[in-house]
Amino acid sequence: MDRKKVIVTGGAGFIGSALVRHLVLEQEAEVVVIDKMTYAANRANILPAEATGRCQLIIADICDQAAMREIVSREAPHQILHLAAESHVDRSISGPRDFIETNVIGTYSMLEAARAFWSGLPAGNTKDTFRFLHVSTDEVYGSLGADGLFHETTPYDPSSPYSSSKAASDHLAKAWFRTYNLPIVVSNCSNNYGPYHFPEKLIPLVILNALEGKTLPVYGDGSNIRDWLYVEDHARALSLIATQGRLGETYNVGGRNERTNLQVVQTICDELDRIAPAEAPRRELIEFVKDRPGHDHRYAIDATKLETELGWKAHENFETGLRKTVQWYLDNQEWWAPLRKSVYGGERLGLNDPQKV
Repeated sequence: MDRKKVIVTGGAGFIGSALVRHLVLEQEAEVVVIDKMTYAANRANILPAEATGRCQLIIADICDQAAMREIVSREAPHQILHLAAESHVDRSISGPRDFIETNVIGTYSMLEAARAFWSGLPAGNTKDTFRFLHVSTDEVYGSLGADGLFHETTPYDPSSPYSSSKAASDHLAKAWFRTYNLPIVVSNCSNNYGPYHFPEKLIPLVILNALEGKTLPVYGDGSNIRDWLYVEDHARALSLIATQGRLGETYNVGGRNERTNLQVVQTICDELDRIAPAEAPRRELIEFVKDRPGHDHRYAIDATKLETELGWKAHENFETGLRKTVQWYLDNQEWWAPLRKSVYGGERLGLNDPQKV
């Protein structure tokens, strides 16, 4: 049997690279990574996969429809796993245009490239088994109250430019399935964490600031709640959904690990104090700062559909996953130190700037 060939857009980013490593190292698939290599992408993230000879990187912009059509046609994949996206809420607040272009126009471009390729396949097994997985976020559902969970049928109610752009892309994917019968599946995940996470996000930012003795900013009173999912568990789920998910369906992926932001920061402090003690407890570095505009209060995923239909289950709980994550950052300073010096040094993002569009 021919080895499975997969295109992964955004494959040099955080979640994308975890998926690439899973596909290449654990499933022995052949993977073509399409990535624009913006600030959040890193070639080092996929070096273990490239070393096998079964992974190649194509540096290209998914908004370039002609290029995407040519690449998809030439590479003739069995699956397209579409993860390329601008994904940081704070950056979407200060500069929404990039989010509209990449997340909406870029998704349209990939859908059309996939449709042109798939439509041209001869009838038979290859055409019948082709899949396009559109990877999205739980933020499209808006904010939960104290009770309840996000289900696949939860109405969309996005709050930020980021989540609005992802909601639009989700609707495009579903429309291409209903209108053109393109074999599409959609996934919506909760907050990811783990190795190779760009240090603008909460968990890596707090780990690195704490290691350097800098203040640990917590928005508002720290009561905002997220459901945390270890990135390698997410990668396994995505591969499973792409292969076995029902066409036209949505699958929510969550870790069942709800924590307030303050609890997350405190847990990181305690874990670092345990394995790399400092002169004073790192909880003393916590500083409450002005809240993010439009900050959703609570996200929580019900992953029952994924668990019961496809048999997926998270391997890591929050404590075990965070322990692995903290240790990875301690062991991989050569990965994050250059980023802190030249790409992002930990400054506050997401402040309203009317000059940026």
